Amino acid sequence: MKKFACRCLRMSLLMVAALNPLVYAAPDPALEKQIDELLATMSLTEKIGQTQLRDWGTYAEKDMPAIKQAVRDGKIGGFLNVTMSSVNKYAFEELQRIAVEESPKKIPLIFGQDVIHGYKTIFPIPLGQAASWNADIVKQGARIAAEEATTDGIRWTFAPMIDIARDPRWGRIAESLGEDPYLASLLGVAMTEGFQTEDPTNPTAMAASAKHFVAYGATEGGRDYNAAYVPEGLLRDVYLRPFKANVDAGLMTIMSSYNTLNDIPATANKFTLKKILRDEWKFDGFVVSDWNAVMEMIPHGFAADAKHAAELAANGGIDFEMHTDTFEKYLPELIKEGKFSEADLNTAVRNMLRIKLRLGLWDNPYPRGNREQVLLNEKFLAAAETAAEESFVLLKNDKKILPLNKKQTVAVIGPLADAPFEQLGTWIYDGEKKDTRTFLPALKKYLGNDKKIIYAAGVSYSRDKSTAGFAAAVAAAKKADVILYVGGEESVLSGEGHSRGDIRLPGVQQELIAQLAATRKPLVQVIMAGRTIQLDQTLEQSTALLMAWHPGTMGGPALVDVLYGEVSPVGRLPLTWPIAVGQIPYYYNHMATGRPATNENYTRIDKIEQGVFQHQPGNSSNLLDYGHKPQFPFGYGLTYTTFTYDNLQISAKEIGLGKTLTASAVIKNTGKVAATEVVQLYVQDVVGDVTRPVRELKNFQRVFLKPGQSRKVTFTLHTDELAFHNQAMQLVTEPGQFNLWIAPNAEEGLQASFMVK
Repeated sequence: MKKFACRCLRMSLLMVAALNPLVYAAPDPALEKQIDELLATMSLTEKIGQTQLRDWGTYAEKDMPAIKQAVRDGKIGGFLNVTMSSVNKYAFEELQRIAVEESPKKIPLIFGQDVIHGYKTIFPIPLGQAASWNADIVKQGARIAAEEATTDGIRWTFAPMIDIARDPRWGRIAESLGEDPYLASLLGVAMTEGFQTEDPTNPTAMAASAKHFVAYGATEGGRDYNAAYVPEGLLRDVYLRPFKANVDAGLMTIMSSYNTLNDIPATANKFTLKKILRDEWKFDGFVVSDWNAVMEMIPHGFAADAKHAAELAANGGIDFEMHTDTFEKYLPELIKEGKFSEADLNTAVRNMLRIKLRLGLWDNPYPRGNREQVLLNEKFLAAAETAAEESFVLLKNDKKILPLNKKQTVAVIGPLADAPFEQLGTWIYDGEKKDTRTFLPALKKYLGNDKKIIYAAGVSYSRDKSTAGFAAAVAAAKKADVILYVGGEESVLSGEGHSRGDIRLPGVQQELIAQLAATRKPLVQVIMAGRTIQLDQTLEQSTALLMAWHPGTMGGPALVDVLYGEVSPVGRLPLTWPIAVGQIPYYYNHMATGRPATNENYTRIDKIEQGVFQHQPGNSSNLLDYGHKPQFPFGYGLTYTTFTYDNLQISAKEIGLGKTLTASAVIKNTGKVAATEVVQLYVQDVVGDVTRPVRELKNFQRVFLKPGQSRKVTFTLHTDELAFHNQAMQLVTEPGQFNLWIAPNAEEGLQASFMVK
């Protein structure tokens, strides 16, 4: 038995990319005194009012007098879904004016909105941003979204979504930052910092709300709102890590999850919301329920009725009730009955007031205005275009068909070549298709010669079952030098409530691609989607394959730049790409089995004698029809050049606990194009008190190299960064052997070993 050394896992470069903790993270005595003084004067009704978050989008004109009176009486703490196109165009300003001038304690409202990957200037979906492996890109996208949204008075966003997502059937994987806790931690913190800034009283700052707390991405069967079962060690080492990183970086609010976690609804889970979040992490912001989630504990079978749901949520750790009004209706009764205490209500109200004060809402309660100068300005559009370019992942490039050249005649085919709304992706509450720049017109502008482009959609939309357009598409393909097929799935096929059991290209797209491939013309397949797609035969039929996710407002010009080599692709997969849905869940940082599959010992159907199943000594953990490897591994992505890895060196074969190891390798651009390589550091704890993943991402560096240029890339690794939770739920770094890789993805690389003593 090993000796275990318990250590506190420090928040290091590997957790938050050296982002400085935000200046307001520490308790502020002056602010707490303000809260005490205000709370002492508030009535019970006014206190409960601060816990009420109402959905403006559910109201009609006839409701306005009652709603405004409720604000006037101090019975509402904030609104979501107030937009400039609402019933009252000036609702933000009018509602806030009533709150700060006419309510009893003049407490400002907080306005929240789903500003997920842009407000008016839409950036790639979060999963696409994660594919950039670029924290600066993610931070800039959040900063631009905040600058735009605050013009209308929105000071709170329901992002980042940092659920670890391992199942592409789940519609909300599009909103996630992928499957890896390190990458999601780093990018989630970057997003939070972009929204909140170092000074959240800045009128352009928004409070971030990390969601969904917790393990929503682990729902069974990839079905939204479903149950999740996660052992505590896995919960702490994987699913909670991005939340802990964000809390340590000054996160202001958290949203609880819809799902049950180990049979307890997240909306009333005292273990996660109180023991971990409050007692262990000392989080002092507020926790908001998800939309209608308090009442949904009734169909969960956890609450008997609305009053019981209010009791469970309030005692469970919810401070702000979204949409429903069970707190308003039942907390007074529950307090009288001794089932909920006014002291606990005071704690919830403190959390609410603390964030409103940190946002400076008393000094800047109203919309900033100046929409015409801020929204969709050229600087923001340029940033969105760069983000889209960096999100694209080149997965295949046979015969170096890409980049294309302007002399080629191209047949542009597919349902998403000129689909402005679909290009934006899921969760674009305020984005508009009229502002979107799509691929087809961008290509026409770039080539400046319509004769070089032959357009035939082939199918009208991704789910189209009609083959009526096939003949025109094939005819166009035969006239061209190269085929550009832009397909995938519309935005409605991913996102909340939009899970898919069949993740192949929908409709008759596979059949269309087969007919295009039969022309024997080079075929470049571009996929826009909110998830990885089961490619089937289309992968072999395509000469090149580019994953574009849903790239946002500027996706069209960005695609042109990458396809024609103005920019070399730099994206890397933030999740494992399965061969087929039958492999799911498939993620790179899995545990080994007692019979791990290798290239030598696995059995496939095509190796078995027809009609006779033969037992083979090499039986191993694999699937007979799909094998044991994914279609593309985590971290994978090609560029328009090639790189070699050489001369791996580590600073020592043995290091002591509390010490740091350095590892380096020489990366060389061996091609003819300048490009960026994403150099990745992986580690494996060979033997543990509990089994450990076959690899874990610990760091990465983006390295730009000119043709023929070499660079030594060096990583540092502290033993605290090897820690995990053992059987006793202690955070430990164990002495023993570790493997280390410097690699281009999770399946390749140069390997070394070292010992921790």
